[in-house]
Amino acid sequence: MKEVRLGGIIPAIVTPMTSDFNVDEETLLDYVKWIAGRKLGGLAINVDSSEGPHLYREERSKIVELVAEAVGGKLPIIAGLAARFTQEAVEQAVELKEAGADALLVFPIPAFCGSPLPAEIPCRYHETIGVKANIALILFQLEQALGGVEYPPEVLLELTKIKQVIAIKESLEDSAKFVATARVLRSAARKITLLSGNDTFILEAFLLGAEGALIGFATLATDLQVEMFELVQKKKYDEAKEIAERLQPLVDVIFAPPARNYRARTKEALVMLGVLKHAYVRPPLVPISDAERTQLRKALKKAEVL
Repeated sequence: MKEVRLGGIIPAIVTPMTSDFNVDEETLLDYVKWIAGRKLGGLAINVDSSEGPHLYREERSKIVELVAEAVGGKLPIIAGLAARFTQEAVEQAVELKEAGADALLVFPIPAFCGSPLPAEIPCRYHETIGVKANIALILFQLEQALGGVEYPPEVLLELTKIKQVIAIKESLEDSAKFVATARVLRSAARKITLLSGNDTFILEAFLLGAEGALIGFATLATDLQVEMFELVQKKKYDEAKEIAERLQPLVDVIFAPPARNYRARTKEALVMLGVLKHAYVRPPLVPISDAERTQLRKALKKAEVL
């Protein structure tokens, strides 16, 4: 298994689409080259921000190939793995690794839902993927409202024992639960990197122990978030707080209810910034309204990124 070290700001990028809702490969390459020029800890593709669950299997592999070619080995590439059952997950994992993925963010599956959750089910799932594909894995703890799973502490601790598991993306959008996850990881027998997936409290997650952030918001105001992370590492908390306060109104607009629209809002923001040509999202997702566009433009200007 290839050694992968993760940390810092890891943007979960969007997937540009054409007017007929196909992947816009040309724009994707330009977009990746644009964002990869920052001081990043990696790039995440085919994840929720990327409309990953809405992509065909062959599209996911092709996107990994394109991004791997554009990045040229300079950054770790994390590919989302969204499957329905173990064999399908293994097949996809092998394909994504062959296409150029360095690690996989393993989405929870319906079989994990329900309580109590015996450790055997998620552990066998992750371990089989890791062993068969021989690739680094990132656990994904996601709030149930978005179709995710919150692993009980004893289950999470068992998952950390899997050799291929190197990190967890904690996305429960609850600071108390984030602290609880950090506590479990500290009790693990080996080092597991804690990555925040909480777009709504980025600075706070760093202060609570996150070693990086794998988030969709990081594709916007990327340089500012990199600076904020570095300031925290230097214990310059007041300066980091200034950046966080500057960005928070934009965060609030991007992730306003309904949460499903954050993908379309992020694409619209990238169009306003001149990074993308269009903000098409694949149905059943829908474009945002003109009123939302106006609000978004104001937020970008207030954050001084437009």
